[in-house]
Amino acid sequence: MSIVLFVAVIVLLALGVPVAFALAGSAALALLAGGQYPLLVVIKELFTGIDSFPLMAVPFFILAAELMTGGALTQVLLRFAIQFVGHLRGGLGYANILSLTIFSGISGSALADAAGPGAMMIRMMEKAGYGRPYPAALTASTAIVGPIIPPSIIMIIYCLQDERVSVGTLFVAGVIPGLLIALAMALVNYRICKQRGYRSTEPRPSGRQMLRDTWKALPALFLLVIILVGIRFGVFTPTEASVVAVFYALACGKWIYRTLAWSALPEILARSALLTASVLIIVAASNAFAWILTIEGAPQALAKMIVDWNMGPVGFLIAVNVLLLLFGIFMEPLPGVMILVPILAPIAVALGIDPTHFAIVVIVNLTLGMITPPVGGLLFVVSSTTNVPMRDLVRELWPFLGAQLVVLVLLTAIPALSTWLPYSLGFH
Repeated sequence: MSIVLFVAVIVLLALGVPVAFALAGSAALALLAGGQYPLLVVIKELFTGIDSFPLMAVPFFILAAELMTGGALTQVLLRFAIQFVGHLRGGLGYANILSLTIFSGISGSALADAAGPGAMMIRMMEKAGYGRPYPAALTASTAIVGPIIPPSIIMIIYCLQDERVSVGTLFVAGVIPGLLIALAMALVNYRICKQRGYRSTEPRPSGRQMLRDTWKALPALFLLVIILVGIRFGVFTPTEASVVAVFYALACGKWIYRTLAWSALPEILARSALLTASVLIIVAASNAFAWILTIEGAPQALAKMIVDWNMGPVGFLIAVNVLLLLFGIFMEPLPGVMILVPILAPIAVALGIDPTHFAIVVIVNLTLGMITPPVGGLLFVVSSTTNVPMRDLVRELWPFLGAQLVVLVLLTAIPALSTWLPYSLGFH
């Protein structure tokens, strides 16, 4: 059945079938070919995959991000970011990076960041003379910080696959890697803007204006503090934190910023439901796919093969990075976590690799797949929202992708970049 499973999913993905349907369809075809189990097993595993209390955090974090966006948070954060760096050479590029990094602490979704504040920054940069392909590539590259800086949907899914790590620990562990990626993008932006002579047209704001914009942004920025502090001191669980985030976002939009109208709630709820459904259907289909791999003994066979190679921790991490980079070219991060983590995480622990360190390496690696041609989901989102041809977008992308690979190497080689902050703050 394993051969049919892999051949079917590759063919379906090549035909352009959505990831969730490709995974579920290949699972059904594998069962038909094997003839040992009824097709009803696929339906059962689909529901089993989403029958989880921690998964309830996903729709609530998505709803919180939508409420914040509907409550004019995007404009507030853009003004907050532009005031610090907008007047520098390539300043709008830095503002793009800073605003997306800040918004990552609210949305937890790369696609939401690219389609929201990212799209607004692309339009601003185009008007300032940056063209359109360059800001589009910068936005796609920076948006991958969304699933790395907390709150993160993919981290919640990861913890369901590996109980050795907690959601709170991964949330804090993602802060330094996310900031490193943002710094790498800023360095690339500096180099390109200097080469091409991109100059800023933004005036330097006065001290009073900076204080005013910072004061307006504080309520939005405080959301991340509430989530991390509440989880750290046991005030609420990560799932409960997502509910707190919804009510806090509602209060910010309705009574602090006073830009969220009750009439906008139906549309916000509809968008949140649609995005939640797209995430959870991938989780469900991945569970059915992974179930067939498990009963076929694929995890055990792969584990035995790796053990027979007698690789140490360093060799294993290098092999995992190569595997995940290749896997991420054709597969989205969520199914990648669902399928590969139950196989690879136990081997990593057996080799003495810290579970938190390994989790961050896997998450960052698979997230890079979102901007890796030809299947990168972020590339299609940015290309469609900006009308930038894919070939032009990819041509501008390579310097950013190279810088992110350097960050991935650093995260792999230096475990403290992932483990120091959460362990220092008492997360375990």
